[in-house]
Amino acid sequence: MSSTVASLDMPSEGEYQRSRQHITGWGFYVYLLSDGILFSALFAAFAVLRTATDGGPDGHMLFSAHNAFIETACLLTSSFTCGIAMLACDRRNKFVALAGFLATAVLGIVFLTLEVHEFADFIARGHGPDRSAFLSSFFTLVGTHGLHVTCGLLWLGILLVQFLGRGFTPAMLRRFLCFSLFWHVLDVVWIGVFTFVYLVGGNL
Repeated sequence: MSSTVASLDMPSEGEYQRSRQHITGWGFYVYLLSDGILFSALFAAFAVLRTATDGGPDGHMLFSAHNAFIETACLLTSSFTCGIAMLACDRRNKFVALAGFLATAVLGIVFLTLEVHEFADFIARGHGPDRSAFLSSFFTLVGTHGLHVTCGLLWLGILLVQFLGRGFTPAMLRRFLCFSLFWHVLDVVWIGVFTFVYLVGGNL
């Protein structure tokens, strides 16, 4: 009798894994909200300081529409490929999942390469973060987003190595879910950067 009651109280394996996924997802949402607060503060700082050029160049003189549009296209496309990969994970399609995540990584690397090239060009022309408050706020906001993308790519690389060895385990699916949430939030933040920094701040 006692063993029967105990078995009724114990959740099944499927219920346990679903509970773990919900708890993990909720906890990661809390982290993403804290990231949202960070970027909100950086956007506010840029909005206040974008005219504080100290006689130096402003966004209209510095920003390239061509470079900004390519960066945006790369990151938004990577969000699509990440979504495809997650759908493939739901269907346990290893080939499509791997291809989707690899495409996401390649597009993320292209995005970072363009961003680093832009930063290096500004600094080489004497327009580094120490030139004015405007450039300090620009490098801080865009650089923080780039640092997040870099961490995301390192995280994805580790996940793919684990995935090749473990396949579609419940733990891997939870990790891919968290990565997907993180990557999509970075895309949303970049839309804000592209709009308020490059389009509005640079008058592109």
